[in-house]
Amino acid sequence: MKVQSKAYVTIKQDKLDNYLSVLSPYVSYLKDLFENHDWKRPESSILLPSDESELRRVKLILEKIDTNSLQHHIVIGIGGSYFGPKAIYDALGGTFDVATPEHLPKTIFVDTCDPTMLRDLHRLLSGYKDFPEGVLVTVISKSGTTTETIVNLEVLLSSFDFLHNRLLVVSGESSLLSKMAVSKSIPLLTIPDHIGGRYSVLSAVGLLPLYVAGIDVAELMRGADTQVQQTLTYELTKTPAFLSAAVIFDHLSRGFNIHNTFVFHPELETFGKWYRQLMGESIGKLHDLNGQEVHAGMTPTVSVGSTDLHSVVQLYLGGPRDKLTTFLSTSQEAAAIRVPWDLFFPNLVEDIEGKSAFEIIHAILKGTQKAYDNEGLPYIDIELNKISEFELGELCQFKMFEMMFLAKLLNLNAFDQPQVELYKQETRELLKTF
Repeated sequence: MKVQSKAYVTIKQDKLDNYLSVLSPYVSYLKDLFENHDWKRPESSILLPSDESELRRVKLILEKIDTNSLQHHIVIGIGGSYFGPKAIYDALGGTFDVATPEHLPKTIFVDTCDPTMLRDLHRLLSGYKDFPEGVLVTVISKSGTTTETIVNLEVLLSSFDFLHNRLLVVSGESSLLSKMAVSKSIPLLTIPDHIGGRYSVLSAVGLLPLYVAGIDVAELMRGADTQVQQTLTYELTKTPAFLSAAVIFDHLSRGFNIHNTFVFHPELETFGKWYRQLMGESIGKLHDLNGQEVHAGMTPTVSVGSTDLHSVVQLYLGGPRDKLTTFLSTSQEAAAIRVPWDLFFPNLVEDIEGKSAFEIIHAILKGTQKAYDNEGLPYIDIELNKISEFELGELCQFKMFEMMFLAKLLNLNAFDQPQVELYKQETRELLKTF
């Protein structure tokens, strides 16, 4: 993974020294956490990549359920219990799995309680009444009381009795849902209490559905662990997390209050949405660590290249100078697909004959970055070698470190989300009146 920034060189040395003075003690704190294997701190998610027991627990629980004939895995969750595993699944082929009907099982991620989606899911599950071993349902909720998740679960369980024996639960160690699962003898995996949902992708939240899907989660963890080791042992200014956090913080302080993750592979769009939640909940805060009302935050958006070059790039290049962009792409060709030399419709587009699809999308990416350069627009460029389990694990861990560093620079708590409860409270009150 290579991280570069056209914006980094614009940060003055005295500012960089100040950022370093803030983050160096924090890295020492993280090293202490890591060396003492302390699961009681909110940053304890950094212990997950090297904790082999997580994967062992996943394998053990799946031994209790027949998955040999599995065709569909229904994963019910929302927010951090949804975006993490879906981001990895989609990146490794899930976005286009309709084009690979031979690849089983298929994972269906169910988040919001949309009636049309539930109707269609009901139709799908109706076909498994005489073939229950063909489907598995996993419900994931850290709190165990997430309205949308529990509604979807109850609707499905009430409609299909056979699902009672094809059910797994992933929830917080002390949640009421975990206690109920134990009382009903439902296979259960717990999430450590101090690991927040948006930092839980490398816990059972992500490992279980990804392992069932046939994804090499050991490689995912190995990639993440590489990033942990680098961040805690390398010179801080040489780490991707410091570089990215410094650039984002510096531009936010100068009025760039929108961060656009511009992925140049559509299969990475869900990763962009995972990062959107990571940023939105981690630094979108009413109060800072001193209790001062600050209304902090940076609005995260997601764009897909080259699709959105035909929809919003006019805004990006010609509109307000309030956006910092992170481009995300790969350096290796995934498939040798080429435009033929003998075109069926010649002379419509110049210089495409014989070019690979990778060469064309790469030219579009570099052309876009050149346009940003010409317009003086700041950006960070992240280039993966390829989309693989190892690289995705490294990328996710890098971004979680980045967000911890960014919150520290902003004097914010990266791990709480008190305002999320506001809509939940109002929802609960309204449900009493229906």
